[in-house]
Amino acid sequence: MRKFLFLIKNKLTKLGPGFITGAADDDPSGIATYSIAGAQFGYRLNFLSLFLTPMMIAVQEMCGRIGMVSGMGLAGTIRKYYSKKLLFFSIILLFIANTVNIGADLGIMAASLEMLLGVPFVFWLFTVTIFTILMEVFVPYDKYSRYLKWMGLTLLVYGITAILVKQNWLDVIKFTLIPHIELNMTYLMTMVGFLGTTISPYLFFWQAAEEVEEEIKEGKIQEFEETPAVIETEVNRMRKDTIAGMIFSNLITVSIILTTTATLYNHGMHDIQTPQQAALALRPLAGNFAYILFAFGIIGIGLQTVPILAGSVAYAFSEAFGFKEGLAKKLAEAKVFYGTIGLATVIGALMNIIGINAIKALYYTAILNGIIAVPLIAIIIRLADDERIVGRYKSRKWSRIIAWITFAFMAIASALMIYFLIRA
Repeated sequence: MRKFLFLIKNKLTKLGPGFITGAADDDPSGIATYSIAGAQFGYRLNFLSLFLTPMMIAVQEMCGRIGMVSGMGLAGTIRKYYSKKLLFFSIILLFIANTVNIGADLGIMAASLEMLLGVPFVFWLFTVTIFTILMEVFVPYDKYSRYLKWMGLTLLVYGITAILVKQNWLDVIKFTLIPHIELNMTYLMTMVGFLGTTISPYLFFWQAAEEVEEEIKEGKIQEFEETPAVIETEVNRMRKDTIAGMIFSNLITVSIILTTTATLYNHGMHDIQTPQQAALALRPLAGNFAYILFAFGIIGIGLQTVPILAGSVAYAFSEAFGFKEGLAKKLAEAKVFYGTIGLATVIGALMNIIGINAIKALYYTAILNGIIAVPLIAIIIRLADDERIVGRYKSRKWSRIIAWITFAFMAIASALMIYFLIRA
């Protein structure tokens, strides 16, 4: 047993930005959206977990390769090689998506703490907001990155629960392998939310920047925008790391859908409105402690994701206007970078004051991400195939094909959803 645990620990220490990005993908917005998908439609959206895995890998590998080879994040590469209009368009989309996402994540974390401890929501909102800002500003990056890897494992409770509860495995296989499409507003909104919380804008900017952070940590470069010497084995390592993160992410997605289908959908609970209702999915594993386990998972992954959301905005803003950036730097060295983190987090927190339902806020945030991700994917495909940015490490043919399929699929789904919303 000791050897097994040592092996697991050794493997985890070798995982980098790709795995962290994959774990962060199952953020509170993801947990809520996948839970709603399972409660409303059972296994019928399960096929997306299989089909989106290669799509996630293709897009995130492009982001990682851009950062690794160029020594710049996405905003930095756009600023250097493309127009300011494209740069500001990308940053505005990212800021809108991330700020709303931060607000929704902080809201569900505060609501979960209120559910457990009974102290008013506003107190917990203030507490988690300040804590997440302090954690990212003052915890050294090498320690912080290790922490992020372990926090991602809190999601495994859904995998355990999915195994414990009774499943209709024939239906699981059928709806995983055969796409199921319904042309109605509810289904399309849930599908776009599913797409948006799986292939999210903040993940694009975060992974590109974190690949640069890794090179700074390893001493290959001193600052962003320095061009590192990259060899083929390092690019391959990044690809393997990204593949591991995306597979992990989608295994958790499948687990959440299976769990909520077996525990909520099959028992007639199709409309999730509160954290208490979402927590019932974990009752087979935790019994009367389901609320505690759910809250622990939400808070744990929220503490991982909110700094990533704010950090990706800070990277983009700092790169766009030429400010010093990076989690490896201290506050005095990158005041604008850390100030942007604080500002984005505070604005997101203030959104909760208007009293939006926490679960619905997460769901609508995912839908917004699904729409905003479409133009950003087109930009990423272009960047990852530009020899000025990635040199000889241009996208492989299969990667470009899958990425364009991703763009088309998400664009069509978003257009159909908007059509049905207008017609309703």
